[in-house]
Amino acid sequence: MKSLRTGFPKDFLWGGAVAACQIEGAYDVDGRGLSTSDIHLYDKNQDRSNIEKEGGGTLVEIKKAMNDKDGYYPKRYGIDFYHTYKDDLKYLQEMGFKAFRTSISWSRIFPNGDEETPNEKGLRFYDNLIDEIIKDGMVPIVTMSHYDIPLHLVTEYGGFANKKVSDFFVKYAKVLIEHFKGRVKYWIVCNQVNLIPNVQFGSLGIYDDQVEPKKMEELMYQAVHNQFVACARIKEISKNIDPNAVLGTMIADGTLYPATCKPEDIVMTMKKNRMQYFFTDVQLRGEYPLYALQYFNEHNIHLDISVEDERLLKENTLEFLAVSYYYTRICDSTKNSMKPFDGEQNPYLEPTPWEWRADPLGLYNTLSQLTDRYDGIPLMIAENGLGALDTVEEDGKIHDEYRIDYLRKHIKQLKKAIIDGANVFAYLSWGPIDIVSSSTAEMSKRYGYVYVDIDDFGKGTRQRLKKDSFYWYKHVIETNGKEL
Repeated sequence: MKSLRTGFPKDFLWGGAVAACQIEGAYDVDGRGLSTSDIHLYDKNQDRSNIEKEGGGTLVEIKKAMNDKDGYYPKRYGIDFYHTYKDDLKYLQEMGFKAFRTSISWSRIFPNGDEETPNEKGLRFYDNLIDEIIKDGMVPIVTMSHYDIPLHLVTEYGGFANKKVSDFFVKYAKVLIEHFKGRVKYWIVCNQVNLIPNVQFGSLGIYDDQVEPKKMEELMYQAVHNQFVACARIKEISKNIDPNAVLGTMIADGTLYPATCKPEDIVMTMKKNRMQYFFTDVQLRGEYPLYALQYFNEHNIHLDISVEDERLLKENTLEFLAVSYYYTRICDSTKNSMKPFDGEQNPYLEPTPWEWRADPLGLYNTLSQLTDRYDGIPLMIAENGLGALDTVEEDGKIHDEYRIDYLRKHIKQLKKAIIDGANVFAYLSWGPIDIVSSSTAEMSKRYGYVYVDIDDFGKGTRQRLKKDSFYWYKHVIETNGKEL
């Protein structure tokens, strides 16, 4: 008989997560090329509560942004982690982090993406960064592609919709696995592989006028398929290069609840949630499920899937599932479509300025559903946190009880899920040091335990300040989640 669980495993990986494109800066240093994140213009007049797409634009708009000298592009500058990483990591070491997730900027290794040889200065930076993470007592968890596609691969090739870009990605990944063998065990191949069409530009490298609108959905799913195959090829290669490397996939949780108990709402919600599982079904089970193939047939979506593609997917399933979790929404069959992430706000949940309505119970639900579906597959919380408008008080302190409250409630539900059988081995809260927002390209949407004095236009002292949540999360780690 199985032993009952009482809490978090003794070797549980507590930590935090960032992305190179939101933290590093130094976009034009040491040979780095422009990436998809570097043309995300900050718009002070944007509607925070209704961000339909993250960056990108038409091909003309993209090329214009590449040469724009007047607009402010915050992700080009981040918090200058490229130069401050040693000092910044000390804060995480002081908190007792067991793991730190970051990404490698593809355009720092291959500036255009199609070069024959990698940029040695880029590799040297990540040598130093990863060595520092390990020296500070943390397990490095590294994402290969996190909205950092070399812009040249978009403008000249059309992103992952072109299979040549998959070849370039496999070559890049092979360099990473060879170069960091023995230092990086956990690799997330593609960040939030299901986050379309919201981040079709950063994730897939597809621009707005690449095809006529009625063909865009087909193009996106073809690009996703090409990513799937690239991930499988990378897994196949890694077996020979570094058998100890563990490769996983990642999704942004978009689990929906039915708006009512009306059967139409319940069935449509089930179908929309199932199309979220499609991404993980392919990468963890190794084949396209019939419900997805039927969806493609009904919507006149024709994918180029070869026999060799099917072999690669079947023989090279990924080994863990990373999940980002922030909020939930509801599905109303009279208002919503089958478009991914198309849902309504839940009237039972409290809003934030960004309309990301916190739902701690939803985390328990999500982890339980994934555990039931993928029994035995290790799970990782790769992102979770509260973006908020923090204020530095007159005493120079940041009293962020609202963040502590959010995290406490979510970690409690995580603990319940683990006790009930969820195989979760890591919890990585998002943005432990304030970074540029992915969705809105602003600094004022802050997640960190450490405040960074930079405003939405890049002005400030760059000073780092510990928030109240710093000391709270430190104690959570010290007690392995027993005291929240």
